[in-house]
Amino acid sequence: QVQLVESGGGLVQPGGSLRLSCAASGRIISIYRMGWFRQAPGKQRELVAQISSGGTTNYTDSVKGRFTISRDSAKNTVYLQMSSLKPEDTAVYYCCADIYVPWATNNYWGQGTQVTVSS
Repeated sequence: QVQLVESGGGLVQPGGSLRLSCAASGRIISIYRMGWFRQAPGKQRELVAQISSGGTTNYTDSVKGRFTISRDSAKNTVYLQMSSLKPEDTAVYYCCADIYVPWATNNYWGQGTQVTVSS
């Protein structure tokens, strides 16, 4: 059994910063791609950022220059540093990961953490 547990969401004023964390635990052999998605009310879930096992990153255009994704492979953890936050960044943020467990590679999701940007 594998679990992804997110933390770090909350309420922040426009222009502020938040750091999200997502830790994977369980019978993990290796973690490949890790990423963050978000879903705002009434909208489809969208990819925010992802990072490969080798550290290659990509971002959706709306967050480039403001968000930074990183990972600590020793801790099986992915982070999302969010700066210059805007009201339109308000959403539930989900982490996901492609994880090799005995003996298959599966896609796993966290439960989501709310980020609200408001004055």
